[in-house]
Amino acid sequence: MNEALWIPSESRRAASHMQQFLGRIAEEQDAAVRDYDGLYRFSIEQPEAFWRAVWDYGGVIGDGPGSSTTEHWPAMPGTRWFPDARLNFAENLLRRRDDGVAIIFAGEDGARRRLSFAELYGQVARVALALKEAGVQPGDRVAGYLPNLPETVIAMLATTSMGAVWSSCSPDFGVQGVLDRFGQIEPKVLFTCAAYRYNGKTFDCLARVRELGTRLPSLERIVVVPYMDPDPDLSGLPLAVSWESFGDNGAVDLRFERLPFDHPLYILYSSGTTGVPKCIVHGAGGTLLQHLKELMLHTDLKRDQRLFYFTTCGWMMWNWLVSGLAVEATLVLFDGSPFHPDGNALWDLADEVGIHVFGTSAKWIAACDKAGVKPRETHRLSDLRAILSTGSPLLPESFDYVYRDIKADVQLSSISGGTDIVSCFALGNPLLPVYKGELQCRGLGMKVEIRGDDGRVLEGETGELTCSMPFPCMPVSFWNDPAGEKYRAAYFETHPGVWSHGDYARLTPRGGVVIYGRSDATLNPGGVRIGTAEIYRQVEKLDEILESICVGQDWEDDVRVVLFVRLREGVVLDEALKQRIRQVIRANATPRHVPARILAVDDIPRTVSGKITELAVRDVIHGRAVKNTSALANPEALEQFRDLAELRE
Repeated sequence: MNEALWIPSESRRAASHMQQFLGRIAEEQDAAVRDYDGLYRFSIEQPEAFWRAVWDYGGVIGDGPGSSTTEHWPAMPGTRWFPDARLNFAENLLRRRDDGVAIIFAGEDGARRRLSFAELYGQVARVALALKEAGVQPGDRVAGYLPNLPETVIAMLATTSMGAVWSSCSPDFGVQGVLDRFGQIEPKVLFTCAAYRYNGKTFDCLARVRELGTRLPSLERIVVVPYMDPDPDLSGLPLAVSWESFGDNGAVDLRFERLPFDHPLYILYSSGTTGVPKCIVHGAGGTLLQHLKELMLHTDLKRDQRLFYFTTCGWMMWNWLVSGLAVEATLVLFDGSPFHPDGNALWDLADEVGIHVFGTSAKWIAACDKAGVKPRETHRLSDLRAILSTGSPLLPESFDYVYRDIKADVQLSSISGGTDIVSCFALGNPLLPVYKGELQCRGLGMKVEIRGDDGRVLEGETGELTCSMPFPCMPVSFWNDPAGEKYRAAYFETHPGVWSHGDYARLTPRGGVVIYGRSDATLNPGGVRIGTAEIYRQVEKLDEILESICVGQDWEDDVRVVLFVRLREGVVLDEALKQRIRQVIRANATPRHVPARILAVDDIPRTVSGKITELAVRDVIHGRAVKNTSALANPEALEQFRDLAELRE
């Protein structure tokens, strides 16, 4: 029996945003709403009333919401939200302008900086004026090739304050990876840094920026943040100016350009491992409304609390993190390796600055467990109220690890969504218990259903995660897709009129969600669908194995399961260890899950956002070209998969 690992206290429930919002809905909209199930039903049965209530509860600043909530309902795609409203994203994030702490920055090397809300507003005003003087207009693109710095947040807010469109990637992208992204959207201004630091080493950025300056003809200005180099050499960069000189204009006031609800805000990118990345355009209003719902209601983030997410600027969780300013919370930014000098680096930071909501990836939590990191024994973590995990399914064993070795009284929220919606379909909930291996609930306003290949809605079975009702944070469009053909093909080709997200999942009887991995990486031995996460869950229980990757190999008119494992130093993959792996999988899953081949590798390929890439490995072992290796952080790792003799046996 899967017993609750954590149950919120009555006082915590009563003080939560979710309970207060629920009470408001019961009083003003629907007296039948008495618990989260009732609130969720209300949100999908009366979506227009629900999203208006989120607008009001979140205190959205703007002209509106207007008399109409939607146009063309329920077209999917095609529904327009709040067509009469006008707002500005940055104005909502800069609503607070006092001496409270807006940003705490921590560098791997021990550097620390703080910005108040007033200082943040002032710096945004100066950069915004400089952008206008540089000729940036609403709709123009401004790009960031930056670490997770305060300057990155400032540049984004300055860009969006005038209705220009922000796009970013982290400085560990190579030149081709940047060109694959920014080359499509043609930015007018590029913000970058002189260098960055990772795992004790400093990496120069300016050589790559010089090449980008010649290969991005749309650029009219390059602004260089002197991070890790106080006096960078800008020779050979005729378009470049320093951060200090760019914003040295004395501006004190900021004029916010209020634009339609669906005016483009961000351009984010698909992983790009199957070709040039798709450029996904997100609107200002939908992003703001969805993030307010998720941060306030599902995460229970409050004013002055400290919100941290371990992320780079190339992952959508950075965009999610910075929206915490709209809740008047403090952002904690970290740049560097989370394991430098050891696995306690981020837990040290949590104690040092008093993090309330701590976000990271499932892989990092599993890595802490494997490394024997036990913060409960070494750290206070007195302010920590919630731990968020995403990026891949959080293994049930990681749930046990959190409550055993990190903190017993903490809400562990495994959350799931993606770049496609710059938010989540399934989330945490301060009103509900936490159960091992489960995401607590479907997000309010998101009509999530599980479908079979035939389109039938499944009850309690595993299938494709879909959403069958429009929601405000659906992409506005794909860039350079005027007829919407790429957009429709990405999400609506499998089940017309229904969003297909690409996750293999199951709804539990109590309303939770279990994610088994990407549906395009699902294994099909003997025609039986298996999620790769079901295998990782068992394999990574073994102490000898640091991580693994599993793919399906076409074999004798069927598909066989091939498992690759990365072992601890000094461990050998002998027949005894292979047999132990098979036994633990067979005992805890099914015989269908047992791999036909188990092979050791030195490294596992992953995207620059840290996700293992099963599709790239699958292509390599079948002799197919990987279409875009620049999307990978370690493309050299693919080479070891090309000529493994055991794959031909």
